[in-house]
Amino acid sequence: MKILVCGLPGSGKTWLSERLVKYIDNCAWYNADVLRKYSNDWDFTLEGRSRQAKRMKTFAEFESKNGRLVICDFVAPTQKVRDDFDPDFIIWLDTIKEGRVVESKLNDLKKIKNLPFDANSLYKSKAFEDTNKIFEKPKKVNKHIKNFLQDEKIKKIAKEIQNNV
Repeated sequence: MKILVCGLPGSGKTWLSERLVKYIDNCAWYNADVLRKYSNDWDFTLEGRSRQAKRMKTFAEFESKNGRLVICDFVAPTQKVRDDFDPDFIIWLDTIKEGRVVESKLNDLKKIKNLPFDANSLYKSKAFEDTNKIFEKPKKVNKHIKNFLQDEKIKKIAKEIQNNV
């Protein structure tokens, strides 16, 4: 089963995914920034985002074929990008109005060598303005989360996911 955790930058996708994977047996987790780093692909055009979704799908399908559930967390800003990934279960984190960089993410980006942009500029500017403009609210989701969750609620979502397998 391919699980997509999507939402604007800074909405808590990675935070939630990191916790969910602890409560789901035999579960893999892929983060978009990590895959971008190892692919050295920092293209955020629609074409680049589509390519990233297909890359995430390839990893997710590998895990699924080997009997694991897999969580992939990435913005997935348009319906086309979500269709390119083709998730079995969608969790939409609708927790913020505009994409933003959180300090921990900024620190992670600063550690990556040869970024085609200055990581500090993300924090100082409206770097996600393009993402904010193109983000399309998902029409069909399995979980629509509007606030940050306590562990008990995360455990319930994990159980629901496992029951849907």
